[in-house]
This record gives sequence, structure tokens and C-alpha cells, in this order.
Amino acid sequence: MKRIFLTLLFIFVTAASRLFAQSGQEIQFFLVTCSPGTETYSIYGHSALRVINFNDRTDSVYNWGVFDFSTPHFAWKFAKGRLDYMLDANSLISFLGSYYYEKRSVYQQRINLEQSEAEKLLDLIKENQKPENVKYRYDFFYDDCSTRIRDLLEKAIPSGIIYPPDDDQSKPTFREKVGTYQQNFPWLKLGVDLIMGREGEKKTSVRDRMFLPIDMQSGLSKALVNRNGRMVSLLKNPEMLLYFDPVVKKPAFYTTPVFLFTVFFILIIILISVNRKKNFNRILDIILFTAFSGLSCLMIFFNFFTDHVQMRWNLNIIWLNPFIIICLVSLVMNKNWKSWFRIVFLLALLAFIIQILFPRGYNAAFIPLILTILVRSAARSGFRWDPLTIEAN
Repeated sequence: MKRIFLTLLFIFVTAASRLFAQSGQEIQFFLVTCSPGTETYSIYGHSALRVINFNDRTDSVYNWGVFDFSTPHFAWKFAKGRLDYMLDANSLISFLGSYYYEKRSVYQQRINLEQSEAEKLLDLIKENQKPENVKYRYDFFYDDCSTRIRDLLEKAIPSGIIYPPDDDQSKPTFREKVGTYQQNFPWLKLGVDLIMGREGEKKTSVRDRMFLPIDMQSGLSKALVNRNGRMVSLLKNPEMLLYFDPVVKKPAFYTTPVFLFTVFFILIIILISVNRKKNFNRILDIILFTAFSGLSCLMIFFNFFTDHVQMRWNLNIIWLNPFIIICLVSLVMNKNWKSWFRIVFLLALLAFIIQILFPRGYNAAFIPLILTILVRSAARSGFRWDPLTIEAN
């Protein structure tokens, strides 16, 4: 089956190249757009540049979305925002082969370039391929496999690219745009919403949204360039290279974070209501505050110790604050540090009010978690009004 596919693909590419050769243009560029996949790394789609160079009879695909899993301290560099991506060149057959086995659609659009612009763009790519330039510091919003292509096009076209106008009232934020691709991946969305900071609340223009491959294809398809005083489309109509029916994996509601965390919160309330023993409550709170302390450390790291600008100024640190760690120490040492629990309670209450009044930018699954912190910190704060208050030893 693989051999048949590659043979057919070779025939297709060869025939297409002969057809393109009739245009008389020496270098032709195509924007290649790949549909989203079902794996975490592929749900946002992918972009690449196809270059047919009739001078040296090559048909290559340039891809800025490659990274090396064997990089020393890979996970740490990724978390710190210091992971380098790189430019990779491959044959069209090889490029399409990987998407064929992932069953992801791929289509291309001819880029409307003058020959001088095509030559300039090819020179820019060659500059990118130099050993000192082939790697770049990845940035999800501002410097990724899509924005690299957009930026090169802007440099290659001296008259500039005219992007379609935006409606300021309906501009989505970075968080909202990312979220549209995560609807069927609620646990991934939960994680992204947890670690994404205030940068995610910025409204995006058409150009800003091009960090997402499908949005870049849509934006560039509507973009115009000046050709001798006449405005023409930057991209021509799409041509399908591979087609597969989109696979939609919609999770059952009972597996979503909102449902499971809500059930978890209800079970906590039931447990502490029927079992008022101090030792049981202490063990339960040590488990809970250990988990929340881990998330608090995550907030501290991403707010102050990462180069990811998208993760700084994260307001989730209000309810996942460092004082939770002090409360955990209090529980482990079996101390009655009510003041720290009261601070945690007040901050969790503030976070709850903020999320209720301004739900945009927050994940609904946070609410039962915040309520869990509220209930357990209040129980150890010595409040007279709380029926779940745990008396001091």
C-alpha cells in the first residue's frame, strides 16, 4: 500500500511540475496548509512553503516546525521557553507521506509573486538555512512555523501586503483563538487556561491571528498586493493535495474536567460532613493542600522564572498562591496557623468573585477547585459562622 501511494504521488508531482513549467516562471511558491490532527501537537494545523525551482529542477517543502526530541534537557528548555525550533527542507513526496499516514488533509495555494520577489524570497530562505540561522527561539504567539512564512513574505514583497480590515468590536483574544482548536480537548484546554497569562487576553488583528496555520491561510487568502497600480489577491485558489474526512473526537461530558471536579467537590463536602474526626480531616487536607501546593509552585515558576511571555502575569496565582504552601507546612507540623488559612480563604474568595463577574478568560472547571480551597481553608480559619470549622487541638 505504501509503495502504491508513493508511486501515485510521484506521478502526480511529476505531472504537476510539467504543467507549472508551461507558465515560463522560473521559481514558483505555494503556501501549504495542513489540517489539524487528533494529537496534542497537531490540533492547530501546520504551514509550510513549497518551492518549485525550474532552474535546478527541484520541488521542495520548507518547514519551520521541526524540533529535536533528543535535545539535552528537552522538557526543562520547553518549560523555560528556551527550546529552539529549526527549518527543515524535504521533498514534497516525503512531506505528504507523513500526512497521508496521519490521515490529515493538505492543500496548497500559489503565491502571486513577481519573479524578482520569488528570487528575493528564495534568497531569504537560503539565508535561513545557514547553520547560524537554521534554528530559532520558538514563540507560540509571535514566532512559529506560520509567522515565519508571513514575515518572509512581507520582506520579499516591497509594495507590502494589504491585510483585510478588522472589526474592532469582534476581535478575538489570543486565548479565544487557541480555545477554538481545543473544544474537543477539554483537558488540554484546562491546562492551557491554567498556565496562560495576561498576554492571552490581548485582542488579535488578522495579522496577529496568523500564528495559527488555518487562520494564516484564511487571512492571506483575503490579502491583496499592488501590481502596477492594480490590487490583486496574494494567494490563488486552493488546490487539494491530500483529502481525508475530518475526524472529530468529542469527549463524553462525564469525562470533562468540569464534571469530574464538580463531583470531586461534592464528595469532599459529603466526606467532611459525615466524618468530623480531626485526624481524618488532617490527612484529607494534607492530600488536598499538597496537590494545590504543586499547582502553586507551577504558578510561581511560570510567573517569574520562564521566558514564555504568554505565561507571565497569570492571575490564577491569586487562588493558587504561595501561602497555600505555608498552610501545607502547618498541616504537616500539626500547627494551628489560622492566619495563613484566612489569607488563603480571602484570596480564593477574591478569585471566585473575579471569575463569576468576569468569566471571559477563565475556565469553568476552576470553580469547583476554587470552592474546594474556600471550604477547606475556611474550616481551618476558626470562623464562628462556618459549620465545618475544625476546632484547635
